Amino acid sequence: MGLYKRGSVWWMGFTHRGRQYRQSTETEDRKLAIRIFDKLKGEIAEGKWFEQPQGERCTFKDLTDKYMAEYSAVNKAESSQRRDKSLFNHLNKAFGHYDLTEITPAMISDYKVQRRGEGVSPRTINYELTVMSHVFTIAMTEWQLTVDNPVKRVRKERINNKLERWLTTEEEAKLLKASPQWIQGIIVFAINTGMRQSEILDLKWGQIDMDRRTLTISEQKNRSIDTLPLNGSAMKILAERYREGVNVDRYVFPNGCRHRIVASNLMRAYRQAVRESGIPKIRFHDLRHTFASRLVQNGADLFAVQKLGRWKNTSMVMRYAHHYTESLRATIEMMDKGKTQIITNLSQSPKKRVSTTRLRLVSG
Repeated sequence: MGLYKRGSVWWMGFTHRGRQYRQSTETEDRKLAIRIFDKLKGEIAEGKWFEQPQGERCTFKDLTDKYMAEYSAVNKAESSQRRDKSLFNHLNKAFGHYDLTEITPAMISDYKVQRRGEGVSPRTINYELTVMSHVFTIAMTEWQLTVDNPVKRVRKERINNKLERWLTTEEEAKLLKASPQWIQGIIVFAINTGMRQSEILDLKWGQIDMDRRTLTISEQKNRSIDTLPLNGSAMKILAERYREGVNVDRYVFPNGCRHRIVASNLMRAYRQAVRESGIPKIRFHDLRHTFASRLVQNGADLFAVQKLGRWKNTSMVMRYAHHYTESLRATIEMMDKGKTQIITNLSQSPKKRVSTTRLRLVSG
């Protein structure tokens, strides 16, 4: 088959023992590619060439770099690309220098134990395993760099999805009082829109329509474009920052240099505010839970909550929509409306109880 080009790199095509092979010379120099190909043909003629198993020429670090450039950058939103990069930073510390064929399920299981010992949450560990598994899957099905996905044979961590945490109005007041001024608006905006942290930090004025009281979100987990209404509290936060003719490319919540706020800086200030407020621990993502919970507690339809929060289905909303005792009181008191009161002879005197065994029904 000879030499041929893929992009700017020369590749070799040849047949050995009835099977066709294609290999990169890893060079753009045609003369060097010819020498490499001649050497390979000599090894085949002398019986010294043996097929190298797929994956032996590619390290995990090479694979994650390829994934970021050719898959993540093309198919994922910027926020997802940042998340992938962060996850790969941890994974490459453990697996980066290994060839793909050297990585085993046992090594991945040991990695889980190591991360658990570092205090990493089960959810984060599962995020790391999920992206690692997807990298191997793409390497197998599209790039043919390996023939196995060892992550598939490793169990994910068990997650407690029943954890219920949302802010009461009293806790919100305490949290805002303990927060520095620059994150107060972000907290109020998160509670009243249900937006994720990355969506708020990425928000630009071009997405806001002050006249229609709406905002548009395009880069999100479900890859759809949504235009959402804003309530009075959210509009008040925007009005404090808005000025006529503002640049559509400006961030709504910028840092002091008008650039995007670094997420770690926001989280550092937020956690400090939670500690100083004296309220029980609550994550920034729980502000999104608070958004759903307050809507449901005030009688909002679950389908409407799903649309406002942009969840895939109402079953996912139920994970976030929590009730507190008083919000359920009106429902339980429906039992008293139109109820027939039953008075038994147990409430009567002993003499009447002997002679009367029937129940007396009194309409209430």
